[in-house]
Amino acid sequence: MGEKSRGTGGGGAHGSASADGPKATRRAVLIGGAAAVLGGGVLAREELSWVWRKVSVGHKPRKDGELDYLPAQWVAASSANWRMADRPDDYRIDRVVIHVVQGSYAVALQVFKDPGHGAAAHYVVRKDGHVAQMIRELDVAYHAGNRGYNERSIGIEHEGFVEKPEDFTDTMYRSSARLTADICHRYGIPVDREHIVGHVEVPGTDHTDPGKNWNWDRYMRFVREESARQKTARARAE
Repeated sequence: MGEKSRGTGGGGAHGSASADGPKATRRAVLIGGAAAVLGGGVLAREELSWVWRKVSVGHKPRKDGELDYLPAQWVAASSANWRMADRPDDYRIDRVVIHVVQGSYAVALQVFKDPGHGAAAHYVVRKDGHVAQMIRELDVAYHAGNRGYNERSIGIEHEGFVEKPEDFTDTMYRSSARLTADICHRYGIPVDREHIVGHVEVPGTDHTDPGKNWNWDRYMRFVREESARQKTARARAE
């Protein structure tokens, strides 16, 4: 989600013309979808890809409410805002994309559950550190505005506004860092700024989040510290 850059529609009704979600929506936080024609109907290219995989490929068994990150609470996003996959078997996961909601935690959950929204992230982190998982990590969330990045990344939304540094609480930074460190361990993702990126850094995006007030030095320090702590805990448990 997050704020769009000026000159690209800003707070307008539609997103940029990317091959990402199945439709454009009313909110500036959405990434639009390029369309293709199939049997007289119009489908986004991402949706066509999903249809093809659905009829041609089997998928791993699913359980409702199953979590990839155990401290999280499961809150399901609308199935219109993501597509089924079998990551990392079909797509390697090698990026974490950091987003800012441009709104509250409740707003993020509301719009990600809306089938008309056309976008959602895997996780949402609240200011008090609470984490909601809305999409399984093995599935492709429409969050980055770039099909390739959607397929290779996990998206983490953060409650708040890019122009309000006070929204980025220490508790939220640390909770998000624990989540990111856990993701990086499970998929062998290097803990560095090449692989942990902001939405603004995704090629072709017109979004600005997490913005200049997101403290990357602080956040990455927390991720590195948490990675080391988790590594020690795993070694002790063996």
